[in-house]
Amino acid sequence: MERRTLLGAAAAAPLTGPAVAAASNRSAGRPLRVQVVMFDGAEEQDYTAPYEVFSLAGRLSGGAARVSYVTATGPRVVTASWGTRVEVANGWAPREADLLVVPGGGFGRPNEPGIWAEINEGTLPRLLAAAAPRRGLTVSSLCTGAIVLAAAGLTSGRPCTTHTGAKAELARRGGVVKDARVVDDRDLVTAAGVTSGLELALHLVRRELGADVAIACENVLEYESRGIVWTS
Repeated sequence: MERRTLLGAAAAAPLTGPAVAAASNRSAGRPLRVQVVMFDGAEEQDYTAPYEVFSLAGRLSGGAARVSYVTATGPRVVTASWGTRVEVANGWAPREADLLVVPGGGFGRPNEPGIWAEINEGTLPRLLAAAAPRRGLTVSSLCTGAIVLAAAGLTSGRPCTTHTGAKAELARRGGVVKDARVVDDRDLVTAAGVTSGLELALHLVRRELGADVAIACENVLEYESRGIVWTS
């Protein structure tokens, strides 16, 4: 057997078994609805890691999670930080979500697409501020996406975290910054830099769907969560 065939069979094997039961208090028959917010200049790792984890969780649990990309300005092609072009089919619809995930990108490049362009333009922070108070919605971020949440007024006086290089800015904007990989303050969940998107998503899978689904995801990804999860 060729090596690529063997590796392909090994990777697929965990996905062919029976679904892992999701421990959830959600309405019967309704999956966890996850929307990953996209914008020009978003960091590729920031949005792909959560998308991968939540998609995998949905598959392994027999449909207990559903994930999509959305933008604040309607369906369009988004050009990410390193030039990846992503066709986003969905516009802004937070009432159809249980969880919003806001990536970061461009913190050190204020004159290029990224979080500063989104903050200066103002649409995304305004939409987040309007959506956040809805009961049952969790707003989350990773890396410098927390600065966008801060611009929306969502982190003021609340425990949160972001990329190490942006913690001073988050604190300046009123966030109570914690030195943790993930900070869970119930309806506001933030994560540290870049690769912490894996921890963010795995933590939320465990919180919303149960430890069995989260462990199954880790096994397929061959990845073990690291760092501290600070909880309120």
